[in-house]
Amino acid sequence: MQITVTIPDEIAMQVQARGLTPESYVESLIDNAAHVSPKPVLLAKPRMNMEEFLQKMAEFSDKIPRLPDEAFTRESFYQDHD
Repeated sequence: MQITVTIPDEIAMQVQARGLTPESYVESLIDNAAHVSPKPVLLAKPRMNMEEFLQKMAEFSDKIPRLPDEAFTRESFYQDHD
């Protein structure tokens, strides 16, 4: 496979200062990347279990005022809309 790459002049000068050609440098980068195994993605550890979460959610539920069922109708949610 052949790929055309535009290398900035500054990088090309740095590579040539090391005694390499830009082409050989890019080839070595690709070769190294091909042989390096990707790092595993670590999933975040849950901070609390579901039971603890639900207890926290309900912690102050006794302070929530009781509303009539009519407060939860579609019409009550959209009363300000046409």
